[in-house]
Amino acid sequence: MKKTSIMVTLISLFMFCVIGTAIATEKATQEECMAKCKEAADMVKEKGLDATLAVIMDKAGPFVWKDTYIFCIDIEKKANVAHPIKPKLIGKNLMHVKDVNGKLFFAEFINLAKGQGAGWVEYMWPKLGEKKPSTKATYVYKVPGESVFMAAGIYK
Repeated sequence: MKKTSIMVTLISLFMFCVIGTAIATEKATQEECMAKCKEAADMVKEKGLDATLAVIMDKAGPFVWKDTYIFCIDIEKKANVAHPIKPKLIGKNLMHVKDVNGKLFFAEFINLAKGQGAGWVEYMWPKLGEKKPSTKATYVYKVPGESVFMAAGIYK
């Protein structure tokens, strides 16, 4: 009886670890990034910017999913106003940040938001916990009537 109980426990732990790893490595899609950015922008219209930023900052909230998250940049201040994964970036002007190829991708985010209002920017950036850069694409969506944009990225 003890052997059966131990075996069931070991199998259960193994399955829990396998399923947990599969869930943790689930990748967000471009469509999800676009939909979540629009959802955050709609929330600004419904609840206001400050309330929306508070929801974005909640790591357990609707704007942190799979392997990505929404962040928000103030176009005029050129500063991050919400980042659930790296809150130390809030208030920072990131216009000078370059990828390994010298691309000023935050400046591209701002220019895209000011111009077309929405679109994708591709650049090189390390995945969380890694040092080697990977290709990342970030969707930028300007909130209508506001001077902020929502963004979410995926690694390719």
